[in-house]
Amino acid sequence: MSVSFLRNCSIAALTIFSAQSAWADVSAQDVWAEWKAYLEGSGYAVTSSEAQSGDTLTISDLTMSIPIPEEETSVQVQMPTLTFVDNGDGSVNASFPAAAAIGFEVLGGPEEVKGEITLRSDGTAAVFTGDPDDMTYVYNPDLFEVALGSFTIGDEGLPPEVFSAVITMTDLNSSTHMKRGELRSYEQTYDLGALSYSFSFQDPTDATSTGTMKGDLEALTFAGSGVLPIEFDAADLGSMLAAGTAFDGIFSFGAGKSSASGTDGGDEFAFDSSSQGGTFEITMNADELKYDLLQKATELSVLASDLPFPIAFSAAEIGMKLQTPPTITDNDRDMALGVTLRDFNVPEALWAIADPAGILPHDPASIILDLSGKGRLLIDIFDPEATANAELEGETPALLNSVVVNQLLLRAAGAELTGTGAFELDYNDLESFDGVPAPVGIANLSLIGANGLIDNLIKMGLVSDSDASGARLMMGLLAVPGDGEDSLKSEIEFGEGGTISANGQRLK
Repeated sequence: MSVSFLRNCSIAALTIFSAQSAWADVSAQDVWAEWKAYLEGSGYAVTSSEAQSGDTLTISDLTMSIPIPEEETSVQVQMPTLTFVDNGDGSVNASFPAAAAIGFEVLGGPEEVKGEITLRSDGTAAVFTGDPDDMTYVYNPDLFEVALGSFTIGDEGLPPEVFSAVITMTDLNSSTHMKRGELRSYEQTYDLGALSYSFSFQDPTDATSTGTMKGDLEALTFAGSGVLPIEFDAADLGSMLAAGTAFDGIFSFGAGKSSASGTDGGDEFAFDSSSQGGTFEITMNADELKYDLLQKATELSVLASDLPFPIAFSAAEIGMKLQTPPTITDNDRDMALGVTLRDFNVPEALWAIADPAGILPHDPASIILDLSGKGRLLIDIFDPEATANAELEGETPALLNSVVVNQLLLRAAGAELTGTGAFELDYNDLESFDGVPAPVGIANLSLIGANGLIDNLIKMGLVSDSDASGARLMMGLLAVPGDGEDSLKSEIEFGEGGTISANGQRLK
């Protein structure tokens, strides 16, 4: 319930407050009619009182309600009074009081749930220009803050110390250009000087159960564009994509830090993290879903009662990439998967356990895997029942027909493995590799420092001389000398029928 509620409210908020300049005339009534049509198109039932006085249209008693079918409830939201003012130059100012409240209520559930969210701003108005079917919205407040005001379950109101939440944004500049035809298309940019948040929790029945989380983030920016159907169900992304929804955008952020701490009976925990920024790219349409996250210069520390010592961790880059078709298809589509953990430092406390004599190099380690390929989904990933049944029955969720290894890097303890490759997967041959489709293609690998690592493992007593001899014999079969000292290289070819060759020599 809460996820759907927050998602729909955020969409409404972004629609009201946004972006740039325009061309023709728009009236206060035009702006309100378009905003109301947008809300109703996304599934809200909207009621209000409208009063026109001179150049000002006042919307009061504004209530929006939306059903939550999976929970057999509905959410009703009471918005603050809105005013739309014709500026006399073809533009309209839209605003609500600098201090305002949004009330919400869950109807139809086992217990009555009510609450209030307070809004605080510097009173800056959103400026609308253009014409009814081609409008631009600009909203540039120096301050915008959202906080939980009150929360009631049944007849019992929760004291403020039970749960508090505050999100504060400063120096916001946003711009959205939206056009309406058979679909709604929009282009949007924003930049935010800083964002901070603070959450706290205390179990009303147990004073020893508490938790807090807070953080700050600087220099947030966004640039993107998209398309929305005139009518849509924001809780059903699959149907939205099928109806033409599309989104393509990139978020970037500067330095940030966060912390969390809490107690649970006699147990305590604390978490601190910081980074020097990063990017998050999203593409979403009927043909593909793509996410690409990269964060730079990350540091974190964890302290918990059930850990023998504090853990500190740092990495130059942390990244995750995923690309998939959004639904079941009859033909192959682009797919991708990537993981980046570059130059991360293992805590010395762990090294002291694994390598107390300091025999191994303690240099930063790296794990990078970048895969792409062609394939198709076999289940609807937006259908919770279908995904649950597939997991229960052990069904394969996707069919991958080709794989390209764009980059492989494993670097740790003085050794480094790199590689690339490309393979087709033969689903007619499930015997050569014990039920796995047989790969057909070539992998090129390079290994540096393997003999030195083996020597160090022998010194540590982790590998016997006989095991080391076996490992070196295997490397001799699979690889040839590389270009430098203690380096090996190999071309591994997987042929039809499950054959395997290394550097032209048949192994299987």
